[in-house]
Amino acid sequence: MMRLRAVGLVVLTSAALLGGCAYYEPYPVYRERPVVAQRTEYGVVEAIDMYRGGSNAPVGLGAIIGGVAGGIIGHQFGAGSGNTAATIAGALGGAAIGNEVQKSNAGDRFRVVVRLDSGGTVAFDRVGQGELRVGDRVRVVNGRVYRS
Repeated sequence: MMRLRAVGLVVLTSAALLGGCAYYEPYPVYRERPVVAQRTEYGVVEAIDMYRGGSNAPVGLGAIIGGVAGGIIGHQFGAGSGNTAATIAGALGGAAIGNEVQKSNAGDRFRVVVRLDSGGTVAFDRVGQGELRVGDRVRVVNGRVYRS
């Protein structure tokens, strides 16, 4: 019982001493988001061009790279004829996956050319199909195009 009182007294004294060391700021600190200046320009869509996205790699390069990688990984499994079967299966699976990855990265894209009122010309690559048409009046805000 006496020991419990001593431990309680030590804990209470420690809490009082540590509480006295706390530092409170004399004024509240407000963490507001910084003000970002927006650059806004106006113009007209001059041209919309479609181009092939992705790299200019020949068709099937994804399948070849995937097949080689899959064959190397498949070769790590099995022994004897099992090793050969795993290598072949890995190569076929890698080729299929590589081909799908290449197809998903090679979509058609659009480039929108805007003639600004200030006389300059700006091109934008990330514009979805059907959002803008040639002759549309647009507003350019921080590098993004919006129909006015």
